[in-house]
Amino acid sequence: MAMARILGTICLGLVLAVAATFARLFLKARDRHRAAEDANQAQTERLHAEIAAHQETEAALAKAKETAEAANAAKTRYLVAVSHEIRSPLNAIYGYAQLLERGDSIPPQEAGGVIRRSAEHLTNLVEGLLDISRVESGVLQVRQELVRLPALLDQVVEMFRVQAAAKGLSLDYVVEGRLPAYVRTDEKRLRQILINLLSNAIKYTDTGGATLTVRYRSQSAAIEVRDTGPGIPPEDLERIFEPFERGREPDTVLQPGIGLGLAITRVLARILGGEVTVASELGKGSRFLLRLLLPEPIEAPAGAAAYRRVTGYQGPRRTILVIDDSPAQITVVNHLLRPLGFSVFEASGGTAGLALAEHCSPDLVLLDIQMPGTSGWDIAEQLRARFGAGLRIVMVSANAHEFHAGRDGRRAHDAFLTKPVDLDALLDMIARQLGLDWIVEAAEAKPASLRPPLPLPLPDAAVPYLVELRRFTKIGHVRGIETTLVTLERNVPESADLVARLRPQLEAFDLRGLARTLDDVR
Repeated sequence: MAMARILGTICLGLVLAVAATFARLFLKARDRHRAAEDANQAQTERLHAEIAAHQETEAALAKAKETAEAANAAKTRYLVAVSHEIRSPLNAIYGYAQLLERGDSIPPQEAGGVIRRSAEHLTNLVEGLLDISRVESGVLQVRQELVRLPALLDQVVEMFRVQAAAKGLSLDYVVEGRLPAYVRTDEKRLRQILINLLSNAIKYTDTGGATLTVRYRSQSAAIEVRDTGPGIPPEDLERIFEPFERGREPDTVLQPGIGLGLAITRVLARILGGEVTVASELGKGSRFLLRLLLPEPIEAPAGAAAYRRVTGYQGPRRTILVIDDSPAQITVVNHLLRPLGFSVFEASGGTAGLALAEHCSPDLVLLDIQMPGTSGWDIAEQLRARFGAGLRIVMVSANAHEFHAGRDGRRAHDAFLTKPVDLDALLDMIARQLGLDWIVEAAEAKPASLRPPLPLPLPDAAVPYLVELRRFTKIGHVRGIETTLVTLERNVPESADLVARLRPQLEAFDLRGLARTLDDVR
C-alpha cells in the first residue's frame, strides 16, 4: 500500500515535470513565433517605406525633368529673342557707319540720331540683363543724385515722338500742376522705368496713341502712361510683370522684345521706394501708374546747364587728364572738352597716366578701371597720395557692378560714371567736381506750332510726290522723305513754299507736324 502511494507520487511528479517542460517549450516557441512575426512586420514596413521613397524619388525626378525641359525651352526662346534684339540696332549702326565711310550724301543729323538711338537700345538691353542678374543676386545698387526732372521727362518723351509718329500715333505729354526743377533719385533707374513704360505703350498700340501724365505733390510723383492699345486680359495683369513673359495674346507674343521691361520696371520701382500698378480694358487700352517718392532739394545745385548747349565756362582754364585704354573714349572726351576751353591730356595706361599727372598737374582725372597692368583703383590711390584731396578723381568704367559712389572717406575717388557715358551727365559731373559755372547758348525762339493752310493749290504734277511723301511719313522713312522733297522742288517749281515749310520739320524729325502740313496742301 505504501509502495503504491510512493509510485503514485513519483508518477505525478513525472507528469508534472513533463507538463512543465512542454509548457516551457510552448512558451519559447510562441515567443519565437511572435519575434518572427515582428521581424516580418518590420521588414514589410521597411520595404513599403523603400517603395514609397522610390516613388517620391521618381516623382521628383520627373518634375525636375519637366522643369529642366521648360527651362531649356525658355532659354532657347530667350536666346533667339536676345539675338534678334541685338542684331536689329547693330544692323542700323553697321549700315549707317558704312554709308558715312562711303561718303554718301546722308545728313549727319540723321546718321547721328539713328546711331545714338541704336546704341541707347543696346545699352538698355544689356543693362536690363545685368539688372535681372543683380536683382537675383541681391547686389543691385541705387544712387541718390540730383536729377533735373522736367528735362529728364522732356528727353524721354522726345525720344519716342519719332517712333510714335512713324506708326501714325500721337504722343501727348501733360503736366498737372507744378514740377520741381530738381529732385533726388537715381536718374538712370528712373529713366529706365520711363523708357520701359513708354516703349511698351508705343510698341503695343496700333491706332490712337499714348499719353504721359505727371503730377507732383508732397515730395512724391504720380506718373501715368496711358495707351489706346488692345488691352490686357485680367488673367495676364500680374503675369506680364514676370521675367520673359509678355502675355498670351498672339499680337503681343509676336512683338519684338525679350519680356524683361515690365519685370525690371516693377523691381526698380520697388527698390526706389515706389510701386507700379496696371489697369486695363480689352479693346480700349491700358493704364500704368508709377508712384514714387522724389524729394525736392532745398536749393538747386551750381553749374547746371539745363540741357542747353554749353559753349564754355567762367573762370581760369582748367586741366583734365584722361586715363583710358580705349582710343574711342579718349577721342569723344577730347571732342567734347577741348572746344569748351579745357586743357586735355590723355594717357592709355596707369603708369603713363601717373607720369603725365606729374607733368600737367590736372584739376580732374577721368580714370578707367580696367586697363593693361595696374588697376584703375590702384592708380586712384596713388594719385590721391601724390596730389591730395585737391585733385578730383572720377572713375569712368563699363564695369557697373564695381560702382562705388566715392567721397565716403574710405575710397580715393570722388565720383563714378558708368559707360557708355551720357555727355550731359559728364558735363554735370565736371561742373559739380570743379565748381564751374557754364556759359550756355541763348535758347532759340520756338517756331509757331500752328501754321495757316497753304494759300495756293499745287499743280497736278505734284500729286505723285505728295502721295509718296505721305507714304514715307507714315512709315517714318526719313531718307525717302528727303529724296522726294529734292525731286519735288526740282520738278515742280511751284512747290518751293511747301518744301521750305517741310524741310525744318524733317530736320527736327517732327514727322507728325510734317504730316499735318501735308494735310493742309490743296
